Amino acid sequence: MDVVKRKPYFKIMFFILIVLNLYVEVNTLSYSSTQVKPMVTLEEKIWIAGDGDVSHYRIPLLTYTPQKNLLAMAEARKYDTSDAGSKFLAIRRSNDKGYSWKPQQFIENDGSIFDGISLGSVVVDDELGNIFIVFSRCNHYEKCNISSLYYVKSEDDGYTWNKPVNMSVQIGTKAFAAGPGYGIQLKNSKYKGRLLVCGHGTLEGDGMFCLISDDHGNKWRYGGMLKSIPYNKPKVSGDFIPDECQPLEMPDGTVIVNIRNQGKYHCHCRIIAKSADGGDTFLLDDVYFDENLIDPTVAAGALIQNGVMFFSNPMSTTHRVNMTLHWSHDFGKTWNYTLNIWPNPSGYSTMTAIPGLEDSVYILYEKGIVATYESLSFVKISLYP
Repeated sequence: MDVVKRKPYFKIMFFILIVLNLYVEVNTLSYSSTQVKPMVTLEEKIWIAGDGDVSHYRIPLLTYTPQKNLLAMAEARKYDTSDAGSKFLAIRRSNDKGYSWKPQQFIENDGSIFDGISLGSVVVDDELGNIFIVFSRCNHYEKCNISSLYYVKSEDDGYTWNKPVNMSVQIGTKAFAAGPGYGIQLKNSKYKGRLLVCGHGTLEGDGMFCLISDDHGNKWRYGGMLKSIPYNKPKVSGDFIPDECQPLEMPDGTVIVNIRNQGKYHCHCRIIAKSADGGDTFLLDDVYFDENLIDPTVAAGALIQNGVMFFSNPMSTTHRVNMTLHWSHDFGKTWNYTLNIWPNPSGYSTMTAIPGLEDSVYILYEKGIVATYESLSFVKISLYP
């Protein structure tokens, strides 16, 4: 009799548990997409000018790794702040989500070559678990006349790196400066698995150009581009000059590229280009200017996390100051939210997030008191209160 009496009770409890579980799932999804309230919960300077007998550190790159760790990369400029000077490719690692960092390693050294290493993009192949760092040499044509593009690859979560591979054998020697930022592996379209790295050219032959690999980085080719106007001609202020850039993949598989507006054409703001074919083409009809993202011409960070689009840059029309995080709930149609990270000199920035850990995004940016190149600072942004 006791068993018979308890059956309805168990059925009712089981039904209640199902309802509660559905309620939690629905509210968790709503919470993730609409209740983002970013706040800085950690900041640390992980490179400071003069560290390791290096003059300055610039051009921050930041990525997650296949084993859910973090890697930070930078140009270690040996003697001064010059873009064209001799450099190391510096890298630091965090195995605890940015709370501590291993000592830096120099994984490339251009010796005393003038116009040496220029970073660059980092791209993770999630399908095979490999990491690529793309960099160039002689990108400024100062005291050298042949530009070349390389990558180094890690197959063990970034602990060791293979010897550099010269990509120019496949794509030619047109000057191509990747990023700076990260490349992407497409996941939401028929081009699933494709690696896409976007960058820019020289100032005269400038524009946004993308490289594509459909075989996990063994072969590369040029894909879509958005050339400057006038192309391969001397430039003046006000010309259309797409420059440093960050690609993103939208949930529907569309690729968008957030681009530095070097000539301040139309506005002191960002250029946005779109591709419906996995980065193979970018039509002029789909190019627009995001006037809400005011910008002093700089490399900026962009990221999509939990259905929210994020953007980081020095929020100013004229000076590299006021590092700010922006976010949008409609994938960049409107930007109604900002968080100030640093009000003083601040320059290039980049962003990443660790797949599966959806409560945070991470920024690495150039930070200073007097000048932007005094340090590279790592920031953890918690997304939910």
